[in-house]
Amino acid sequence: MAMLKLTKRTSVAKEKNKHAHKKLNSGRGAVGKSIVIGMKQRNGAVIGQKAFDTTAQTLKGFIGENVAQGANVHTDNFKAYKGLTGYNYNTVNHSVVEYVRDKVHTNGIESFWALLKRGYYGVFHYMSFKHLHRYINEFAFRHNTAKVGTMGFIEETVSKMNNKRLTYKGLINA
Repeated sequence: MAMLKLTKRTSVAKEKNKHAHKKLNSGRGAVGKSIVIGMKQRNGAVIGQKAFDTTAQTLKGFIGENVAQGANVHTDNFKAYKGLTGYNYNTVNHSVVEYVRDKVHTNGIESFWALLKRGYYGVFHYMSFKHLHRYINEFAFRHNTAKVGTMGFIEETVSKMNNKRLTYKGLINA
């Protein structure tokens, strides 16, 4: 799970750097940020989507839709994951500086979050929540095809475009 700083205004400044009258004053950490959830399979493939909250129902539902029963699931110790059943479930406790324990870690998905955030800060500068899923899908596709080479990337891109048409109306009514 990652938080991206997305706001409805054009300002994407950090809360601590804003003038007092522009601060959201709603707490700290996730204030003014949009939620992106995702997972990385052991084969390297990344799946991600935007989310409206970080409740147990949302996170467990995402896992249930994308992970087969009995599979290995590794997460941090976020409280919403507690009670996850039907999986070989292990956690790492980042709050006590535990990032890897045997083969249990979340480093793969953390590196994807770093790339997504770098794309946000360095290239796009602004991602509206309305179109956030498109950015997530673009970065997941880039990540998933990083090792297939130029021709493999082109072939996969064309195969996904085949018999599909994106109209302007379809683009703005997302």
